Amino acid sequence: MAGSPLMTGFIAAGLLLIVAAGAVAGYAATRPDTFRIERSIRIAAPPEKIFALIGDFKNWEAWSPWEKKDPDMKRLYSGPPRGKGARYEWEGNRNIGHGRMEVTNAVSPSALDIDLEFFSPMKARHKAEFRLTPEGEATHVTWAMYGTQNFTGKLISVFMSMEKMVGPDFEAGLSALKAIAEN
Repeated sequence: MAGSPLMTGFIAAGLLLIVAAGAVAGYAATRPDTFRIERSIRIAAPPEKIFALIGDFKNWEAWSPWEKKDPDMKRLYSGPPRGKGARYEWEGNRNIGHGRMEVTNAVSPSALDIDLEFFSPMKARHKAEFRLTPEGEATHVTWAMYGTQNFTGKLISVFMSMEKMVGPDFEAGLSALKAIAEN
């Protein structure tokens, strides 16, 4: 039975599976070591008004796209209410997971830098930044997230695009921020 067509088919299928897995792993290894997701919007409001909405984590409930994905999310604020050292930890459903943000730099009203740490559904550490640039009577707001990708992150990026997963959330958040700041 060792030479039967059925056994030969199983062996061939097994070898094909091994070759395919090797090809995917090889391709994943060539993916970039870093990523950056960035979106911008023009808001008809002064930078000071917008900075107040992003510089205090308690104000994120009004505009952050993730706040709406789990109305029962648990939130913990610690450190100063705003500025360097302000922290926000969340724990929610599978759509938003569990993580923490900490402000590492705040230059009102032009720049906010944040350390992001995700505990679940996957562990990761990234950076986020907001840049506010006056443009006449409006403000150009840029929101970005960036970081490094280990092999697991590269492997996931073969099948799922962080740009496509997070980019639309940034767009929704910036649109909500615009609506609030312009009122």
